[in-house]
Amino acid sequence: MKTVLIVEDDLVNARVFGKILTKRGGLAVKHTENVEEVIQIARSGEADIILMDVSLARSVYQGKSVDGIKITQMLKADPQTAQLPIILVTAHAMQGDRETFLKQSGADGYISKPVVDHQQFVDQITALLPQD
Repeated sequence: MKTVLIVEDDLVNARVFGKILTKRGGLAVKHTENVEEVIQIARSGEADIILMDVSLARSVYQGKSVDGIKITQMLKADPQTAQLPIILVTAHAMQGDRETFLKQSGADGYISKPVVDHQQFVDQITALLPQD
């Protein structure tokens, strides 16, 4: 079973995403907004894909506050985790944001909140899962 790591500071959102992914997608989920934990899970291979909230209000790494873009950049720059697919999730989707966020972060995909179409949400994630 594939595992999705949900990096999200809103517990309600994290719960909703988790429910959709387990019920509809048949996927396992982990959730954290702790950056050290995200990196550790990514490096250990415990997640097959990461769902990364762009605006993490409380996440801090090495004394600096970081957002999902920054964490994605760190993971993509690390040879150990560079191959791990990351999908950005954001509520602040203006025209052109998507391209900017993807370019800045090196992420593999982009989903805007709120998630209305649950099946499409699952499909977008499973499409980027490594097939083995």
